[in-house]
Amino acid sequence: MNLKMKYRIIIDRLEDLYPNPPIPLNSVNSFTFLVAVVLSAQCTDKKVNEVTSTLFKIASNSAQMKSLGVVRIYNYINQLGLARQKAKYLYELSTILEDKYDGNVPASFKDLEALPGVGHKTASVVLSKVFGIPTFPVDTHIHRLAQRWELTNGISVKQTETDLKRIFPKNLWNKLHLQFIYYGREHCSARGCDGTKCIICKEIFPNREDPVEYKRP
Repeated sequence: MNLKMKYRIIIDRLEDLYPNPPIPLNSVNSFTFLVAVVLSAQCTDKKVNEVTSTLFKIASNSAQMKSLGVVRIYNYINQLGLARQKAKYLYELSTILEDKYDGNVPASFKDLEALPGVGHKTASVVLSKVFGIPTFPVDTHIHRLAQRWELTNGISVKQTETDLKRIFPKNLWNKLHLQFIYYGREHCSARGCDGTKCIICKEIFPNREDPVEYKRP
């Protein structure tokens, strides 16, 4: 199957399943969304939402988060993995936002990636969902699907992002990012599908019999 046919199947099936994919992390403004994404590293969205439901009532902006201090922030998020490091990140990035950006979340890769705890993926998610800037953040679900559907060689997350941006039109990136994630969780998970079982895998590769080896980034 050529890339054009594969592209059409993926777009059509994802659109059928997730015409309006919701953002899985709860937030009340751009700052709390940034915080939620930082906290989501190596944690489930469900657990992050449980923690932030209380945290954001106390600290919904950078000034309030800074005033809590590292220890009190940690007390609110200690159920999450890497909580001590994340508490430090939240305090430090809140301080920088207050001192340098008047409490506003910057809208550029360069400025976001300079914040503690904010890597390329986190910056991409914030730019996409807060500012509507076309990006294609790649997490483990997207990386796995791109490999199974032979959209990338699977060498690195960076390469996967480059390949997906080359294949799909820019105006679809932000929506596809969420559609891929939901599909990877619900239909083509690491254990639930091996590249031969889910509806898209079977439609794209009807004669595939051998499982696809997942190359972790």
